[in-house]
Amino acid sequence: MSTYTKLLFQIVFGAKYNVKFLDDSNQKLLFSYMAGICNNKRIIPFAIDGYQDHIHMILDFHPAISISGFVKDVKISTNLFMKENSGLFRNFSAWQVGYSAFSYSPEAKENLIKYVYGQAEHHRKRTFKEELIELYMELGIEYEEKYLII
Repeated sequence: MSTYTKLLFQIVFGAKYNVKFLDDSNQKLLFSYMAGICNNKRIIPFAIDGYQDHIHMILDFHPAISISGFVKDVKISTNLFMKENSGLFRNFSAWQVGYSAFSYSPEAKENLIKYVYGQAEHHRKRTFKEELIELYMELGIEYEEKYLII
């Protein structure tokens, strides 16, 4: 017998101190780099996008990969990548401490992808912090506000 899984997650994290570092000139390069990290770890990236100060990823996880280990690797690798390309990522200094991860049923995939690719549109109405609070409330996650943007 083999192992069969469908582990659909949304992972969200941002820049330290809410620094705006993403724009039209650099985000496609960063998202492609992140997709490469996913592929190297046998994780399927359905959507990677963000807005100014944060990233959203919709992923199908391989069962041998831990979420915390993956996020750590992504943050370390992209931190180095952006420092090597500092001309494109002038404002970036570091990632925030921590991350958010949410699990979903496979039926939610298409709506999640639309949500992630609609970042620019819905951030005209709310900040990253407001978005996180809304996600936490929707999913019944208890949080301490002082740790949301650090």
